[in-house]
Amino acid sequence: MALPKQISIKENLLTLKTHAKNGNELIKKRMRLLIELKKGNSNEQSKRSLAIKLGINHNSIVKWRNLYLSKGIEALLKDGRKGGYKPSIITKDEHEKIKTLLHNKNNGIVGYTELLNWVAKELKKDMKYITLVKYAERHFGTKIKVARKSNIKKDLNAVEAFKKTSVKNVKK
Repeated sequence: MALPKQISIKENLLTLKTHAKNGNELIKKRMRLLIELKKGNSNEQSKRSLAIKLGINHNSIVKWRNLYLSKGIEALLKDGRKGGYKPSIITKDEHEKIKTLLHNKNNGIVGYTELLNWVAKELKKDMKYITLVKYAERHFGTKIKVARKSNIKKDLNAVEAFKKTSVKNVKK
């Protein structure tokens, strides 16, 4: 069986711990690896033992060790993952209009399909159903399965009269 790859870490433990404290989750994991390599003995530095100890995939450990050897700690401190900011297709004004519509108890909208139709008609936006669903869930806390709303055309005075004369309120 081959010996684990021997790496000498140039930075001190305090520097590594500071980077781990200030970094995001990915940076923290990378710095924990370097800390273990710095203070560990040669028996515990195999990729498998480090993977078990740190809870990281062994392939990531190999990749991070090689990255450290070739480019140093600066490369490990960069979060090179792709992605980034994608602007919303709904503007702030449109967001406020949807918010007032959804928070209005007498709006009559009972589902996302009706909301999608309203957005297409009123805001002149063509968007996918799932985009609108996820937007409404994320920003307004809506859910797909909710209790039915009461009828928006009912007479509120009749409801109050019913509540006053119902069996619960009759004194025994």
